[in-house]
Formats: sequence, structure tokens, C-alpha cells
Amino acid sequence: MKAIVQDRYGPADVLALRDTQRPAAGPGRVLVEVRAAGVDPGVWIFMTGRPYLVRMAIGLRRPAPAVRGRDLAGVVAAVGAGVTGFEPGDEVYGCGESGSYAEFAVARADRLAPKPANLTFVQAAAVPVSAMTALRAVRDAGEVHEGQRVLVIGAGGGVGSFAVQLAKARGAHVTGVCSGAKAALVRGLGADDVVDHTRERFDRGPTRYDVIIETAGDHALTALRRALTPRGTLAIVGGSYDRGGLLGGFSRQMFRAPLVSLFVGQRLRTVSAREDAADLRELTALIEAGAVTPAVERTYPLADTPAALRALTAARRPAGKLVVTL
Repeated sequence: MKAIVQDRYGPADVLALRDTQRPAAGPGRVLVEVRAAGVDPGVWIFMTGRPYLVRMAIGLRRPAPAVRGRDLAGVVAAVGAGVTGFEPGDEVYGCGESGSYAEFAVARADRLAPKPANLTFVQAAAVPVSAMTALRAVRDAGEVHEGQRVLVIGAGGGVGSFAVQLAKARGAHVTGVCSGAKAALVRGLGADDVVDHTRERFDRGPTRYDVIIETAGDHALTALRRALTPRGTLAIVGGSYDRGGLLGGFSRQMFRAPLVSLFVGQRLRTVSAREDAADLRELTALIEAGAVTPAVERTYPLADTPAALRALTAARRPAGKLVVTL
């Protein structure tokens, strides 16, 4: 099969389209014929091996598996022993285990769900990692409920675009922080107000927020806390993934936020990644009800996957999600 493979860490130039062995569906696994695969910062981290701490988990000298990609949408080709609920021909979406920038990918059965009936494969591939992360930020870390004022920083990005919609679905008054170029998108997703971060600062206005969901990864805790109510909640998603060093931009959420939270009335929480079929099914219900719609800026053919990864760190970050098509 054709796949995007890398033999060493580095920039997008280390990625290459090659013929490689098609994986098999082992016990508890499903083989998926991939139709589309999402692009997210986690792929960039595994590609570059930065921050360096990630290499302890995926390989000191080269990443394993060698095929990149996590999000996928496609058709079940085969199921392994012990798998129930899926059969060949089913349209599914979720997270690949063997790498999804490939014609076929293996996924754990508990990280797949039936594709939402009202989405194309391209739209469905934009959902899993980013939307599940946003769901955990809104539902679990932020505990967003009706009547709250919620600020989503990075509202025009992959996770942020889902966080806006999920907070609105819970009855919150949502303000999105983004560039002016993405303001129309963010309003279209349901945001009640938009702050253009190139013209004004969210922490300098009179409004204080019950929940802040930070997806941009580079704001100081002092600024974030200044915009919170005295008993408000900050949910930090990820970090500045394009920094180097041992921890990159993740030291804020791993060490500083939990420490500060011990001494203040505000709750400073971090959002950890989790790939789970139950969350996918919850998202499917919201998508099919029309409460959540993935925002896809652009698609790339499989051979142009390196260009898609470069776009993540370009001067103008993508509006919504990028998707690789097969």
C-alpha cells in the first residue's frame, strides 16, 4: 500500500510517500480502508520529536510507528478476533493505531465509531482528535453549563472551533478569541462575541469569564487569571507545540498551572488527551443533531501531506482543520 513514512525526526521534509506493507487486523483491532485523515499538532510533534520528552514514548532515534497520522475516516476492510459491532463495509471514523496517512490503517475497536450519517469522509476525518479534546475541555475540565460566560482562545483553530460549538450546545454565552481573518468563521460557529487578538487584549476589557478554554498555548497565566472570575476555571489544552527544548511550551500546564491552583480560588486545569469510542458516540449525536459541524479549511492529496504539516506552523494558521484525502 501507499503511505506517508518517516525514518528520522525532523521537519516535513523527512516525510516520504512510499510503498509499505499493509497492516493486519489483530485481536481487538479493525483494518480500515482510509478515505480521509485529519491533520493535528500531535502529528507535527511525532514528526519532529519536539518537545524532546515525547521521544521517550515513541522512540529515541526514530518514531514508531513510522507511518504518520492519527485521525481517520473510512470503510472497514477486516476485523480481528474478539471485535464486535463492526463488519466489513461499515463506514467508520476514529483514531488509527498504525498511522492513518496510508491507504489502510489499523485501529483499536474501542477508538472507532460509526461515521455520522450527515458527514462526508473528509468532514468526519476532521473530528476525532480535535473534537474529543474540545469535549474534554468543555465537559470535563471546564464543566461548562447553561448561563456561564465562556472564553475560547484560539477559537478559529482545530480544537477551538469545536470548543465554541460544544460550549454553545451547553447553553453558554461564548466569546471567541481569534484573528480578524477568522472572525466570520467563529461567528458562524455560534460565538456570541469575537475578540480580534491583533487589535485588543481579552484580559484588558471589563468582562470576566466563568470558564476560559485556552487552545493557543502561549498566554501567560497572569493574563489568563486576570480574565477569570474569582472562582472561575481555566482549561489549558496542549502547549506551544512548535517550540524546542525538553518540554517545549508544555511546562505551563504540567507544572506551573497545577502549582498556582493550590494557592488561589480559581481552578487551573489541564486537558489530557484521550481517544475513546464513547466520546466519539457523544460527538456523533451532537453532529447528527446539527449542534456541531467540523470546519475544514483545505484538503491535500496523500502525496502532499508534507505541505499540510507545514501549514500548521505557517504565519497564518489554518482556519479550522486540514484534511488529507485518499
